[in-house]
Amino acid sequence: MVMPNFLIIGAAKSGTTALYAYLRQHPDIFMSSVKEPRFFAFEGEKLSFSGPKDHGERFNRETITDLKTYQSLFDGVAGEKAIGEASPAYLSSAEKASKSIRHHIPEVKLIVILRQPAERAYSAFLHTIRSGRETNMNFESVLKSEEKRIQNNWGAIWQHRRLGFYYEQMLPYYQLFPQEQIKVCLYDDLRLNSASLIRELLTFLEVDSTLPLDVSRRVNVSGIPRSTWVQKILKVTHKQISDMLKQQVPHKHRRSLVHKVKEANLIRPDLPEETRRRLTFEYKDDILKLQDLIQRDLSSWLNV
Repeated sequence: MVMPNFLIIGAAKSGTTALYAYLRQHPDIFMSSVKEPRFFAFEGEKLSFSGPKDHGERFNRETITDLKTYQSLFDGVAGEKAIGEASPAYLSSAEKASKSIRHHIPEVKLIVILRQPAERAYSAFLHTIRSGRETNMNFESVLKSEEKRIQNNWGAIWQHRRLGFYYEQMLPYYQLFPQEQIKVCLYDDLRLNSASLIRELLTFLEVDSTLPLDVSRRVNVSGIPRSTWVQKILKVTHKQISDMLKQQVPHKHRRSLVHKVKEANLIRPDLPEETRRRLTFEYKDDILKLQDLIQRDLSSWLNV
């Protein structure tokens, strides 16, 4: 049975969905149709995460925990050289996931993309609002309730502050895998020059890096809906809208049009400076250890 030979392991809200969307365009790359199977993080477990609305139940239902089902995600491989998937849970659950990955696919290549942790936390918060799961619009209040939510078995998507301590999540991978199998990039690399970053990743994956891929579309943008009514309509009727446009608009442009409408309905309020400073101070020691571990200058993350 086929297994992946590369994984995008996180971090959440740092560009993993964009990397998945861009890399899957390459003819020599096969990405699983299920973007986040999370298999290595929860192999063999019976999940019982809770949370508001249906999130816990949905997360439990959609996570793949048995090897046979996981391997079936790659049944469509037809000679592609690089075979992968993208599950940020492999970073947030690094202690277990790293060992499971090492056991099943020790030669795997690992791609990590990291974002200034205070910014990542805020983006994750906005993501839960955009999806309609978070009803508390006050970020500081949500941060104060984080530990209680963890105690109540809410999943990693609600761990805004905790998931920013990257050093402790990255360390198990550096202990178990050769450094040459790990490619660390930064969200700023993706934001400032996505084409250059994608070429680096294609080289890392040993596929043709000269093929032009479309990296122009922003993917999985966080924000607060200007109109909750419009957001609900778009969520419920996405397929109907696409079907309605099918006769008039080519598939590529149809997807782009729906995406633009969704994005236009979002606003992204700035992270309050005092919150940014406080969170960054909490992350400071972790950031300093992380930059030594990954051999990247992260001083810009501390400039607040």
